[in-house]
Amino acid sequence: MLQKILIANRGEIAVRVIRAARELGIKTVAVYSELDRDALHVRLADEAYALGGQTAAESYLNTEAILNAIEQSGADGVHPGYGFFSENADFARAITAKGVAFIGPPPAAIDEMGDKVSSRKAALRGGCPIVPGTTEFVTTADEIKAFGAEFGYPIAIKAAFGGGGRGMKVVRSAEEVQEAMDSAQRESKAFFGRDEIYIERYLTWPRHVEVQIVGDQHDNYVWVSTRDCSAQRRHQKLIEEAPSVEMGPGIEEAMGEAAIKAAKAVGYFNAGTVEFIYQDGEFFFLEMNTRLQVEHPVTEVITGIDLVEWQIRVASGETLPMTQAEVAANRRGHGIEVRINAENPAGGKFLPSPGTITKLVPPDGFGIRFDAGYMSGDTVSQYYDNLVGKLIVWGKDRPTAIARTIRALEEMEIEGVHTTIPADLAILKHPDFQAMQHSTKWVEEKLDLSGLETPKPAAPAEGEDPLVQRNTTVEVNGKRFDVKMWVPDMPMVAAGPAKAAKKPARSSSGGGGGGAAGSGNVEVPMQGTIVKVLVEVGQAVEVGQAVCVLEAMKMENQITAEKAGTVKEVKVKQGDTVGAGDVVVVIG
Repeated sequence: MLQKILIANRGEIAVRVIRAARELGIKTVAVYSELDRDALHVRLADEAYALGGQTAAESYLNTEAILNAIEQSGADGVHPGYGFFSENADFARAITAKGVAFIGPPPAAIDEMGDKVSSRKAALRGGCPIVPGTTEFVTTADEIKAFGAEFGYPIAIKAAFGGGGRGMKVVRSAEEVQEAMDSAQRESKAFFGRDEIYIERYLTWPRHVEVQIVGDQHDNYVWVSTRDCSAQRRHQKLIEEAPSVEMGPGIEEAMGEAAIKAAKAVGYFNAGTVEFIYQDGEFFFLEMNTRLQVEHPVTEVITGIDLVEWQIRVASGETLPMTQAEVAANRRGHGIEVRINAENPAGGKFLPSPGTITKLVPPDGFGIRFDAGYMSGDTVSQYYDNLVGKLIVWGKDRPTAIARTIRALEEMEIEGVHTTIPADLAILKHPDFQAMQHSTKWVEEKLDLSGLETPKPAAPAEGEDPLVQRNTTVEVNGKRFDVKMWVPDMPMVAAGPAKAAKKPARSSSGGGGGGAAGSGNVEVPMQGTIVKVLVEVGQAVEVGQAVCVLEAMKMENQITAEKAGTVKEVKVKQGDTVGAGDVVVVIG
């Protein structure tokens, strides 16, 4: 069994791995960026090492810094979590080259399955039907237009080395191709460090069904359960459930068997997820995620299996703890997982909402679990994914699980940032969802969130309970230590020149931007980075026309004009960092 595990990640998944390792008596090592110096995963780990930097590229995607932390800590295992380096074969090779166990699949399997193009070829070898699309990377807009002319629109442009809907754009006409291709490549590069893309046919009303598999290093495999992940927005999952129901007799078993065949075709071991698109009694291989999924807990609650524990045991060379028959016998009831994201779903826009969580009180009760990466007082940064936590609920059947999830969400208290909870409740209470009549497009095309409003995040309280005990952190040769100090009961004052307070964000009814109606000042509704300016001085614009593209929390948002007129001033350029309420374009 491994003795010390470094978690090359942050947030909720780092906390999840730390807790599982602790239960096994394994020491844990956290790594952190400058912004995460006092994050929950850092506070919980036995040791913590600074990576430096703020953005993902400067910190959690800094291979040299992570390898240095491994060497300094003496960790004999590395868990990559999900996102960041979790599906990066070069990173896995760098880990194993140091004689350290990578808690994931072999690098060769990541190479083949992590690349969505070659994974489609592997699926064909394993006997899985695939969605019509390319089996090579596409590099020009003309290739995409030619595919559209042959197979028809809509088409999905997808990140070849990504997942979770990141770097995916849907194109409905040839005129949209170039802009969508550029955007997909930018998002893919920002989130996964690579910008290769491929294309495939975009089905009209599909369900997203995936299969959790685990294999060991002794050629034993099991599929643990299916999960339905069809409640999505921007191709990002909102609600997942296990098992997938209403698919017809024998479909789930056929999916499970096909998933194992695909895994065997590339010599896969450890945990992985094979994703399928299901429509009208047929299923098609979509991709394989060569890592632990965000939604893995919903499988755990219906099986009693700790998938992170299994990952660690497999990486330690042990055989799987259960056979396929034993896994099937262990399944009971129905599970639902709700992702609580720092986004404002008002009007169905789902705008990122970074900020400090002033209050977080999770629900409790029978069948309730909450996996979080934050507590009250922690800050959700614009530079990282906006997942605050996951509510996982078990019920004896699907109606019970839905009712219990609604009750739990209504009990949950989160203040300081907007969250997706109002939209989650709208989904769970809707007759289409309860009757299993929804699809991956249902939230954006059918669910009416136009009247949805969320309460304004409360400002952090000032001057409450001054303390004489001070806790801080220091770093010695890059290693983090917590230090407790007792100091005079007086306010802490930061050295340096005073800075003007940024004006608060203004609410906007536009499609992702705009100032007060008709003012001509186009404001951004959130912190972020300008990735593209779409207008220039002297250009005529219409109401609702996009003037720039803002990236926040790894998502691109079009900032639009709320007034028709002529552009008088462009106050930003590509690469600029802006805050909520900043004016980016002035229209006269």
